[in-house]
Amino acid sequence: MRIKQLVLALAAATAPVTAQFDSVDHDAALRSANESLLWGTYRPNLYFGLRPRLPSSLLTGLLWFGTHDYQSYAKARHACDQGDGLVYTFTEHDGRGAGKEVIKDPLNNVELTIQFLKVPGDEHGGSWAVRIEGKPLQEGQVSRISLINYFGNDSPLGFLELENGEDDEGLEGAIKLKGTTQGLGEYTIRIVDHELNSEITPGPHAEDFGDRLDRTHFFGTPAPAGQVWQAKNAFMNAIITHSRELLTPYGQQDPIDPAILFTLPNEVRYGANMYGFQRTYQGHWGVDIFFESDAAPAKLDASSLSAALDASSNSFQTRFSEQFPQISTFTPSQQVFSQHILANLIGGIGYFHGTSIIDRTFSHEWDDEDSLASEGEKRVPHPELTEPMELLTATPSRSFFPRGFYWDEGFHLLLIGAWDNDLSLEIIKSWINLVDEDGWVAREQILGEEARSKVPQEFQTQYPSYANPPTLTMGLTAYISRLRSAGFTSLSSIADAPSTSSESTPSALSSLHLTSPALAASYLTSLYPKLKLHYNWFRQTQRGQIREFGRKARSSSEAYRWRGRTADHVLTSGLDDYPRAIPPHLGELHVDLASWMGFFARTMREVAEFLEQEEDVEEFEEHYEAIVGNIDDLHWNEERQMYCDASVDEDDESYHVCHAGYISLFPFLLSLLPSDSSHLGPILDLLRAPEHLWSPYGIRSLSKSHELFGKGEDYWRGPIWVQMNYLALGALYNKYAKEPGPQQTRAAEIYAQLRDNVISNVYKEYERTGFVWEHTPFTGWTSLVTLIMAEQYY
Repeated sequence: MRIKQLVLALAAATAPVTAQFDSVDHDAALRSANESLLWGTYRPNLYFGLRPRLPSSLLTGLLWFGTHDYQSYAKARHACDQGDGLVYTFTEHDGRGAGKEVIKDPLNNVELTIQFLKVPGDEHGGSWAVRIEGKPLQEGQVSRISLINYFGNDSPLGFLELENGEDDEGLEGAIKLKGTTQGLGEYTIRIVDHELNSEITPGPHAEDFGDRLDRTHFFGTPAPAGQVWQAKNAFMNAIITHSRELLTPYGQQDPIDPAILFTLPNEVRYGANMYGFQRTYQGHWGVDIFFESDAAPAKLDASSLSAALDASSNSFQTRFSEQFPQISTFTPSQQVFSQHILANLIGGIGYFHGTSIIDRTFSHEWDDEDSLASEGEKRVPHPELTEPMELLTATPSRSFFPRGFYWDEGFHLLLIGAWDNDLSLEIIKSWINLVDEDGWVAREQILGEEARSKVPQEFQTQYPSYANPPTLTMGLTAYISRLRSAGFTSLSSIADAPSTSSESTPSALSSLHLTSPALAASYLTSLYPKLKLHYNWFRQTQRGQIREFGRKARSSSEAYRWRGRTADHVLTSGLDDYPRAIPPHLGELHVDLASWMGFFARTMREVAEFLEQEEDVEEFEEHYEAIVGNIDDLHWNEERQMYCDASVDEDDESYHVCHAGYISLFPFLLSLLPSDSSHLGPILDLLRAPEHLWSPYGIRSLSKSHELFGKGEDYWRGPIWVQMNYLALGALYNKYAKEPGPQQTRAAEIYAQLRDNVISNVYKEYERTGFVWEHTPFTGWTSLVTLIMAEQYY
């Protein structure tokens, strides 16, 4: 097969990419699936970077700065930073084979389009190629940048060498690196400029330097183990040192062309394992980077890459339409918008590896009923580093929070799973692998020095008594829902069923655990013990007190309280600054956590039912019924007609803490209320009241009439949060507008209005700013708008 034809086949999701495997050859299927997920844009904190899912391996990245003046050098772009003023968006990303990102840089008047393509073909994840193209944002104005592509080998057993002959003036023609890395084998990296690139207009004293303006400048340097992520510092320091040497004969008053002044020194130091290649580009230009595994059967060139990128783009569009057919009813621009936020969520998935910081001894006095510390005794923090761990996770904000967040992840998994079922299962498995012997997993996963470099020190330490809303099971129950849609109702129903697909296309690899019953059974049974341990950890560590303060409820044990709160925040709840009882008290009870525990018990029951764990089904059902009953007994305030937290006053008497907002809605949001509940009407009244929670943009987090509305940090004191609106829409669509009850018609009306409000709001802001938002650009749970448009609720 000719190379062009082969690459077209590789890129198209509708055509086989490797030999078909037998329906019972699950090992071959898993190998193909794992290889398709080995390489990826797993460095989401960078504007663009690739790495494999291997702890110590090859990392790539790019950085650039303007050369139209002498100031832009100091504003080099590398890690995502809102201060840069850039708009950066993945417009396509299938999660396995290909993607496309557009970056607009107004300061340097350049728009970068970055496309990448993975080519399977060996046990090391195959090969890949990246195409970077630039053009002016404003035609007719100067657009002149210096671009550095870098490659760093973090593997202690590998090497990386420049094959081009070293030249003090820079390199001509294609660049070639040879390397070997544990887990990747031997490979070649080539950098090839496009033939039709615009000529570079020379600046001051450029004639003194011959053709150096048209050459590629380079620098090879040793990077300590685990420090390739600091590539920007290494290369920019080398440039500034070299610039001082170049500037000496001319002086500050008559400097040379900045495109020559700010260049790498064209040297390779002994023991180099990190290389940067720098070239100046102007106007319209392009460059291709090829990573070729020596074991791969075919090599790409510019022509075959162009054909493959076109095919993969068409495949993405076709597959999106098939996965989300309801979105075709929207305008073309809204359809594009929904594709972009899916692609951005997929493009934000990162692979992290490294140590974490944990303090197993510290707790607040109101968290520790059995504390050995006497009243008033100072509690001394004792943070310690863990053993290295790894995590595959969708990062909600590439610029501010490039790390794993437990309660965000469950919402991410809903959209990821709707697009790529098996990718969502890989993320779930990655999280479950972090569950310790007690059943705890840290709510923030800040693994390694690179991740910690983006987190203020006071937030780096994690505490084994602290929880987070248990959303992770959302992804698992959504998977079970897809299995049931495929006709598999229980473990026994899939035990002897044949696989329904034998292709290893990107599309087929995304649903192996739906089409291969044996893989589905193996996956669920392997996760279940740790998932159950995790559930029991919640019940043991977050339990609240009932009898101690004279409270009466049908169950003496089903009440819950967030640990880790301060006087002003309950970060563990996810609703950071939402009003709570003041001061904190060890006897308080939180209705949102009780609701989450009801949700958790229900989802565990669903998993146990599918796995036919009959005794566990009965136990989880008992937990669920007791929790739901206690929510009414302990948290419903008849006078205020809403659900409220509870706390304890100075006389040790229990009282309700009522702040109208999301907390008041939780039993409704998580569909814990029966459709004929007498409490449903007042909840819908609160939700629909413009003076309280209703707005033309979505449901507010706190009543507009509340004294703290919009005050302080104002995270959860009025702003509209898309994931909470998604929960409300899902409750209305799946339950209250569907099931008979006194509020059915009203629920349907509210659903239609709320859905329109949320979609139009998020779309309008995306059109205005180029981002979807929380307080900062977040393509995390705000990407749920794609599912809202598709009317897919789990």
